[in-house]
Amino acid sequence: MGLNKAEYKRLGDYIREVDVRNRDLEVTKLMGINIGKYFMPSVANVIGTDLSNYKIVGKGQFACNLMHVGRDEKIPIALLDTNERIIVSPAYWVFEVSGTTQLLPAYLMLWFRRNEFDRNAWFYTDSDVRGGMSKEALMDMTLPIPIIEQQQKIVSEFEAITHRIRLNEQIIVKLEETAQAHYRKMFVDGIDKENLPDGWRMGTLGEVAEINTDKISAKDNFVEIRYLDSSSVTQNVFDEYQIINVLQDEIPSRAKRKIKRNDIVYSTVRPNLKHYGIIKDTVENIIVSTAFAVVRSCCSPISNELLYLILTDEKNTEYLQGIAEMSKATYPSITPEDISALKIVIPIESVSISNMNQSIKYCFDFMYYKHQENKKLKELQSLLLAKMGQ
Repeated sequence: MGLNKAEYKRLGDYIREVDVRNRDLEVTKLMGINIGKYFMPSVANVIGTDLSNYKIVGKGQFACNLMHVGRDEKIPIALLDTNERIIVSPAYWVFEVSGTTQLLPAYLMLWFRRNEFDRNAWFYTDSDVRGGMSKEALMDMTLPIPIIEQQQKIVSEFEAITHRIRLNEQIIVKLEETAQAHYRKMFVDGIDKENLPDGWRMGTLGEVAEINTDKISAKDNFVEIRYLDSSSVTQNVFDEYQIINVLQDEIPSRAKRKIKRNDIVYSTVRPNLKHYGIIKDTVENIIVSTAFAVVRSCCSPISNELLYLILTDEKNTEYLQGIAEMSKATYPSITPEDISALKIVIPIESVSISNMNQSIKYCFDFMYYKHQENKKLKELQSLLLAKMGQ
C-alpha cells in the first residue's frame, strides 16, 4: 500500500463542481453533515423557507461545509452512497469525481476521513474568526492516487471492517433487547404489586445494594489509575479511560471512587441523559468521578446485571429525573440517598430467578465482548487510513 511523494496529485484535477438547484421542489429530504463526516437529517427550522435554491446531491456526489474549518479543525464532508437524492444548504459546496476510471469516489472519501487530511486543511483556512476555507483551497490540496485496482483493494478492506462493525452493533442491539425481555417478563409484565408471588415483596433498592462503599484512601499505593468521568459513558457504552500517572500527572479532584468488575456507575446529574453503565473490564485501579454513584448488589437473588436493568428501567429513570428537577443544585441532580430509596420489587431465590440472572449475565458479557471487538476494528480502520499516506 506504500506510496511515494511523487505520486501525490492535485485534487482539483480530479473533481468538478456540481450546482443543481431544487427549482421544481422535487426533492424534499433535507440533510446536514455531522462531524463524523456522514449525512444526517437537518435540524434547521425550514418552515416558510424557500427550498428551491437548495442544492441537490445525487449518488456518488459529495457535499461539504467549508465555513468553519479553522474553528472546528475538521471539514464536514460526506459522500452520498444511496440512490435517493437529497438537498443541502445553498452554502454547502457540492462536487463529484470527474473521472471514476482514475479515482474512485469511495477511495476519495476514505482520504477525507483521515485525521491528517483535516490537520492539513487547517493550514488552508483564512483569517476569519471561524476559519473558513475556499473551494479553490480545497482543490489545491493533494493526495496520492494509486492505480484503480489498488484503490479498490483499499476500499474493499475498509468496507469489510465497516461491515463487521455494523454486524456487531446489530448483535449488541439484539442482546440488549433480549436482556430487557427477560427482565420485563419477570418483573414488569403481569406483575401486580398488590399481589406479588409468594415470598416476593416491595422494598427499596438500598435494601439490596451497596452504594459508594469504596473510596480512595491513604492506604492506596496507586502508581497509575484509569479514570472515568460521567460524560465518558452513555447507556452502557464507554469511552477510553483517561490514564493518569499518580507520580507525574495532576489527578482530577473528583477522582475519588474505586470500582470493581460488574459494578454499576450511574451519573447523579440529569438521569435522563443516561450516563450510566456496568463495568465489565478486568483491569485494576479504575477510579470514577464523584459525579457517579457506584452501585453494587449485596442480595443473592439480584445480580448486578439485574440490578442495572432495575435501576435503568424507563419508569425509574423518569422518577429519578423528576427528583432531580426539583433539586436546588446548579444542574438537576439526585443523591445516593435518592437512589437508595427507589421502590423496587424484591424476589426470593428460585430456579427461575437464577436462570434469568444467568441469561442476562451472558447478554451483558457478550455485549462487552462485542464492544471491545469494535474498538479493535476501529483501530484497524484508523491504521488503514494512516497507511494511505505512506
